[in-house]
Amino acid sequence: MIREGDHRFALVLEETVLYYRVSDDAAMAAQLEHVLSVMRQPNVSLGIIPARACRTVWPLEAFYAFDDNQVAVETLTAEINLTTPGEISTYLRAFSELSRSAVRGAEARALIVKALDALG
Repeated sequence: MIREGDHRFALVLEETVLYYRVSDDAAMAAQLEHVLSVMRQPNVSLGIIPARACRTVWPLEAFYAFDDNQVAVETLTAEINLTTPGEISTYLRAFSELSRSAVRGAEARALIVKALDALG
């Protein structure tokens, strides 16, 4: 999907998620290598919020904005799809604030490599 069509993807994640152990070392390394590969795509902008970043907003849940028409919010028990302009605007502002705290390019790659190295 990332390589198909004329889609653009802007992603922001916390540095700490690079260390979440959801599988064995080999699978974790493969996932991190895949992230390094995907972030080289011209239609992908990946920002990583360093663990020491100064913040103005804290995400309480994962959310995905689809242009300015829909936001999907993941809670512990459900996915909520928002289509009300006011709610969408709130999430787009949160994404903008989170994006300002993120590093990109070589700095982001360095954080991913650091997480890979921590696997041993």
